Amino acid sequence: MRVIQPSVEIIDMDSYENILKKIEKIGRVCYKSEGRIAEGSAEKFIKNLLTRQHESVIEHESISVRFTCDRGVTHEIVRHRIASYSQESTRYCNYAVDKFGNEITVIDLATGFKYDLNDEKDKAKYDIWTKAMEDAEKHYFELLELGATPEEARSVLPNSLKTEIVVTMDLRSWRHFFRMRVDSHAHPQMRQVAREAFDIFKEKLPVFFADLEGEF
Repeated sequence: MRVIQPSVEIIDMDSYENILKKIEKIGRVCYKSEGRIAEGSAEKFIKNLLTRQHESVIEHESISVRFTCDRGVTHEIVRHRIASYSQESTRYCNYAVDKFGNEITVIDLATGFKYDLNDEKDKAKYDIWTKAMEDAEKHYFELLELGATPEEARSVLPNSLKTEIVVTMDLRSWRHFFRMRVDSHAHPQMRQVAREAFDIFKEKLPVFFADLEGEF
């Protein structure tokens, strides 16, 4: 069994400059103000759109992100609409073969929940979790050895199982996603990957996301 940390990877995101030009050109159709497009005009125009909550305009641009996280987190991610999802399938992936290192991979519980492994109580919880993951792996392999298919054997796999999911949303949907999933009330492991994604978006596309920082 392998224990890893969650991660976030941008799969598809156009340059900031191209997105600015595209959204400004589309947004100005609403006001027939295309003649006011000039060097440096896009950021101010888009900021005004967002201030007025005219967010439908930014639905014209989308971004794809790969989340590596546990399966429990993906159950929360896929509740978001409108979006497209492609996820690693436990029906077809056989973790007992060389391709997967002949082991299951799980997402570290301690990091997401900020366990202090020098604390006796946190250490005890983590040890029980580790034992449960090892037991799940053992029973998964036993089922496969008895001739069960991966889609049968997966029934004993844990929520902590590592999975990869590619999520494509338009910019408006990403704003809603971050509002819901970076919030302090979000599940700790959900918030962990959402915050990592948000920090990337805020750095690369500031006019579309930097204003959300004050909401968290």
